[in-house]
Amino acid sequence: MQYYYGDKMPLRILDEGEFWKHQEAEHTDVIQALVPNLEPPFVQALKAWGQAFARTQAQFVQYIETVVRAGNNLSPQFYAQVMELVKYATDQSRQFILLLNQLGTQSEALKSNPTAVTVLNHIRRESEYFIGISDALLNQQ
Repeated sequence: MQYYYGDKMPLRILDEGEFWKHQEAEHTDVIQALVPNLEPPFVQALKAWGQAFARTQAQFVQYIETVVRAGNNLSPQFYAQVMELVKYATDQSRQFILLLNQLGTQSEALKSNPTAVTVLNHIRRESEYFIGISDALLNQQ
């Protein structure tokens, strides 16, 4: 993400957050589809993560709607709320990566599926990308 968006920055980071939470929710489905014999505790964990990502994505959408309605009349309190949401979403992605790491090391069903291993690594990198752009914004504040 580029940092020359000026007064569009709140909308830009909200768009990024909404996109990546949607991606992460889809990733939980992709893993389950690729590994139909995935161990039940991991299936349950992925379903819970999918729901959590959907809730966070909905929060981003709600904030996007607020920005669009308010135009340039955003309060400092709202900016603080945006930064808190970004921090929460970033922490959420970090926790998801821990699950991905656990899947990669503890799931025999996943480890025996080379395609799933490749996809899992790709999914991890995508979540790491979101963390990177979010951290850059948070550290800029």
